[in-house]
Amino acid sequence: QINFVACQLFALLAAFWFRIYLGPNHASSAVRHAFATLFGIYFAVFCFGWYSIHLFVLVMMNYGIMNMASIPNIHRYSFVVAMGYLTLCHISRIYIFHYGILTTDFSGPLMIITQKITTLACQLHDGIGRQAEELTAEQNRLAVKTKPSLLEYLSYLLNFMSIIAGPCSNYKDYVAFIEGRHVHMKLLEVNWKQKGYDRLPDPSPTGAVMYKLCITLVSLILFLTLTKNFPMAYIIDNEFLDKTPFLSRLGYLYVVTQAAKPKYYFAWTLADAVNNAAGYGFSGVDERGTFHWDLLSNLNIWNIETATSFKMYIENWNIQTAAWLKRVCYDRAPWYPTALTFVLSALWHGVYPGYYFTFLTGILITLAARAIRNNCRHYFLSSVPLKTAYDVLTWAVTQLAVCYTVAPFVMLAVEPTIKFYK
Repeated sequence: QINFVACQLFALLAAFWFRIYLGPNHASSAVRHAFATLFGIYFAVFCFGWYSIHLFVLVMMNYGIMNMASIPNIHRYSFVVAMGYLTLCHISRIYIFHYGILTTDFSGPLMIITQKITTLACQLHDGIGRQAEELTAEQNRLAVKTKPSLLEYLSYLLNFMSIIAGPCSNYKDYVAFIEGRHVHMKLLEVNWKQKGYDRLPDPSPTGAVMYKLCITLVSLILFLTLTKNFPMAYIIDNEFLDKTPFLSRLGYLYVVTQAAKPKYYFAWTLADAVNNAAGYGFSGVDERGTFHWDLLSNLNIWNIETATSFKMYIENWNIQTAAWLKRVCYDRAPWYPTALTFVLSALWHGVYPGYYFTFLTGILITLAARAIRNNCRHYFLSSVPLKTAYDVLTWAVTQLAVCYTVAPFVMLAVEPTIKFYK
C-alpha cells in the first residue's frame, strides 16, 4: 500500500512534468510514447518486484496474437488468452496465499492490462474485420483501422499514468492524447463553435486536478478513520448477531458498507488526477461553456450516494470497468447479455467465492429492479409528493440492496457469506 501511494504521488509529479516539458509541442510522439512506457515499467518493477514479469509476459503474448491471428478471430484469441492468464494468476493467489491481501498483489495492474488488451482487440476487429454498417455508432467511432506499432502497443498498455490503478481507456483516445490531438478531437466531437477564436481553445486541467486531489484527501481521511473503526467482519460476530435487533443490524450493514468505500474513492480519484495532470482525460464542453475532464473518471460519488435504482448505482461505480464490460461482452453477447456480463465481471475480479455470490445476486437484483421500475414507477409520477416519496423509498431500498449484494465481495469466503445471509 505504501508503494502504491508513493508510486501514484510520484506519477502525479511526473505527469505534470510530462505535460509541461514533453508536451506535443516540445517532443515527438515517439519520445512521449517511450517516456510513458519506460516510467510505467519502472513503476511496475518498483511496486511488484519479480511479480511484474506476469504483466510483461501477458503483454508480449497478446502482441504476438495481434500480429499472427486472423482478424475475424483476433478478439476471441486475445480474450481467451488474457482472461485465461488472469484467471490462472487469481487461482494461484487462493491456493498459494490463502486469501491473503499481499504487498505483492500484482492482480490489480494485470486486471487493467486485461481490459486494455481485450478492448484493443475488439476495436481492431471492428475497424479491420467488419463493415461500417455492421457496427453501432459507438463501435464505429472507436474502431481501430491499423495495427499499432510495438512502441504504441507497449505505451498504451504500460504507460505510467495507468499501469498501477488504471483506468482502462480507448486506444484511439490514448493515441490522440500522445499525438496532441486529444483535446481538439473532443471539442470537434461536440461541435465546438470557435466564436471569434483564430484557433480551438487549449483548456488547462489544473483546476480539475486540484478538485480531484481534494476528494482524494477527504477519502484518505475517511479511510483512516471510518474504515478501521467499522470492519465488515463485525456484522457476522456472534455477540453482535445475538444482541442486536434486526433493523439495527441492517442499519449497521449500511454503515460498514459506507466505510468500505473510501479506499476505492481514494485510489480511483487519484488515478484520474494523474491522467488529467498529464493532459489526458478531457471529455468536452457543456452548453454553458464549461470544460470537463471526466473522460477517465471511474466514479460519480454524488450519483452513487443518491442512486434510486440498482442500475443507476452500478453505472456510476467503477465506470470504466462498466464501459469495458459493455463494449466487450454486453454489446457482443449472442444471448443473455445481462447474465453473461455479470459472470464476466465476477471472473475478471477473481475466483474468490464471495465475488460470485455478489455478481450472481447482482443479476437477480438487476432484473427485479428493472421489473418493478417498469411496472410501478409510472403510478408515482402524477404529483411531486408522490414522486418524492417514490424516490426516497427507492433510494433506501437501492442502498440496502447494494449492501446485501456487496457484503460477500468484501468477506470473500463461503463460510462468512452464508453466516451473513442467515
